[in-house]
Amino acid sequence: MNYPVWDVPVIGSGWVIGMIAIFHVLVSHFAVGGGIYFAFAEYKARKEKSKEWLSYLKGHSKFFLVLTGVYGAVTGVGIWFAIGLAHPEATSTLIHNFVFGWAIEWVFFIVELSAAAVYYYTWDKIPAKLHLKIAYLYAAASVLTLVIINGILTFMLTPGQAWLSVAGTGKEADQFWLAFFNPTYFPSLFLRLAVCCSMAGIFALVTASQIDSETLGAFKVLVVRWSTRWLFPSFLLMPIFFLWYLAVVPEESKGLLQLGMQTIGQGTFTQVTRAALVSVMGSATVLAIVYFIAYLYPKDFGTGHAFAVLFIALSATAATEYARETLRKPFVINQHMYSSGVRQNERDKFNQEGYLTHSPWVKPEEKQQWASQQPLAHADQVERGRLIFLGQCVNCHTVKGYRSMEILLGERDRKAIGSLLETLHAAKPDSPYTKFMPPLVGTVAEREALADYLSTLGTKPLSSSPLMAEHRASDPTVHK
Repeated sequence: MNYPVWDVPVIGSGWVIGMIAIFHVLVSHFAVGGGIYFAFAEYKARKEKSKEWLSYLKGHSKFFLVLTGVYGAVTGVGIWFAIGLAHPEATSTLIHNFVFGWAIEWVFFIVELSAAAVYYYTWDKIPAKLHLKIAYLYAAASVLTLVIINGILTFMLTPGQAWLSVAGTGKEADQFWLAFFNPTYFPSLFLRLAVCCSMAGIFALVTASQIDSETLGAFKVLVVRWSTRWLFPSFLLMPIFFLWYLAVVPEESKGLLQLGMQTIGQGTFTQVTRAALVSVMGSATVLAIVYFIAYLYPKDFGTGHAFAVLFIALSATAATEYARETLRKPFVINQHMYSSGVRQNERDKFNQEGYLTHSPWVKPEEKQQWASQQPLAHADQVERGRLIFLGQCVNCHTVKGYRSMEILLGERDRKAIGSLLETLHAAKPDSPYTKFMPPLVGTVAEREALADYLSTLGTKPLSSSPLMAEHRASDPTVHK
């Protein structure tokens, strides 16, 4: 616990990241695909000398600029803020290993934002050829931002053996390129590019749906159908890219997905399996609506239809990103750092020397008291356990909300909770928890303290611990 802990009640810090990231991913993919859309669409309009097309693209570019340049940029900063608080160790690792990658991405991002603003504000003010070149510049810059970000995102799932072999030695930067172009880099890049093109078509349908069918019916048919065609090639290619991606995902990361598929008949889906199924069904629904309503009956395609497609696309995006994140469990950086922020190579050290004793946020007198191994007053013992909970559990669990400890503990008594913690500490390969929960680290005394704290959250009286029973009776937050 090298940083103060960000404890978010009810929803937990993970969902703060998730709620920001889901919308950001949707908009950022539109930002990339939309740039490609504008380049092709304006070229088409200039070639055909269509004033109607140019007028539509001018209005669509305003919508594009506001959504991507304002909302997209703000949520991007929001993600940095959230991950820095929720996973400071992991964020620090990414920054230290990819600092020049982030710098390059920011250069492309500045070019992208500037080009988007110039593109909109120079309609009918500069020569047509120059305006089209700005569209090409934006498209190139937006794709290059994805090229950089993709390397860092895929690194977290597949850092590669070359990087893992030097992790923690201070020589990680020597393996920058191997870590960047990791095993899942290219399948993920092509998969995301296909999604970007789909998002370009979906968001184009939002503005195209507002074209008046009475006065501009023929033009609306042209725009709607041309925009729907951006989805069809992408949806045909995405399964291929997904299978390619899945083929290079580490076997241990596919365990939960395979388990869920194998037990569908029993109804024991894993979370990653549920998310994957929602992603597939959502994507198929989008394609069906776009074809049977937008493509076949473009004049009748209204704003309500467009936002329904957009909402389903948002749901599919959320499920896909959730599944991608879950594949890393129990790690946040696969085979290097657990979701608790503990590095894999620090596990033995924390078990022998103590978890809290290495935290700069624990008072020196507390460290001395704990190191002496002298019995603590029950209140001090509970507080010590609470600190362990905040350090190792709060990234995934809350006390009363998402993945509630009160519900998970149920009616376990003090002895049962202690047995559960020992199972998590041992983290044996055949343990049912190993695939999705990081090992619990710390000394015996620290694990006992955590058990004492968790005992205050349960629903069963602790007959085995009179002191803890007294504590529960005096604590108004504990269920009786």
